[in-house]
Amino acid sequence: MEERIATLRRILDGSAYTVALCGSGMMEEGGFGAIKGGDRAYEIEQKYGYSPDEIFTSGFYTARPMQFFEFYREEMLKNVPVATESGTAMAQMERAGKLQCTISSNIFEQGRRAGCQNIIYLHGSIYHNYCPKCGREYPMEYLRDAKGIPACESCGFPIRPGVYLYGEMVDSGLLSRAVDEIAKADVLLLLGTNLTSEVFGNYIKYFGGKYLIIIHKHSHYLDDTADMVFLDHPRNILPLLGYGEPEDH
Repeated sequence: MEERIATLRRILDGSAYTVALCGSGMMEEGGFGAIKGGDRAYEIEQKYGYSPDEIFTSGFYTARPMQFFEFYREEMLKNVPVATESGTAMAQMERAGKLQCTISSNIFEQGRRAGCQNIIYLHGSIYHNYCPKCGREYPMEYLRDAKGIPACESCGFPIRPGVYLYGEMVDSGLLSRAVDEIAKADVLLLLGTNLTSEVFGNYIKYFGGKYLIIIHKHSHYLDDTADMVFLDHPRNILPLLGYGEPEDH
């Protein structure tokens, strides 16, 4: 393992521009289980009478706001994943000039909370909410602590969570920024995701750089097409690169 870590460090040290794609595995290592798959999806449907695919939509938010916010509050806002060693290591990489941009599907801002600065959040954030009628903004805590439907204090309209709901189109400006960043990368890190990711699959094709590195707990049949693969949580690999340690003089 030490030799492979040293090889990855040499690759990053030799890169003029490195971009990281952060997928659901980053939330998983912080303690948040995916709501769409497996046992959790079944439990949600049993608890609320609807599947996550039905509840977490703009149509459900509009038609059944009470049920939507019960789900959103209990399953999302009260289960915010912690910032992990991955985020700390990525912030250290940024400061060392070894990570130029992070593109994330994470709505919980784990990277920002760990100190990362240059992040594109494709799916929005639980921390930035607004009234769709008057535009007044509200923090996450306002929605989390509200009883029933969180309403705007100015006009009484239901607050709109600042995240993209299933089926909604991601802002074209964000998409363009993400594509531009990937296209100019020498090294592309896939952290907690894989080459056929539902979120990132269409972006990866724009990468024409030198090294594609996957760090993900779960193996995938296309892993062999990457230049390096670490089958582990990013939190167990990234800190080993040592970018947080002072350099010898």
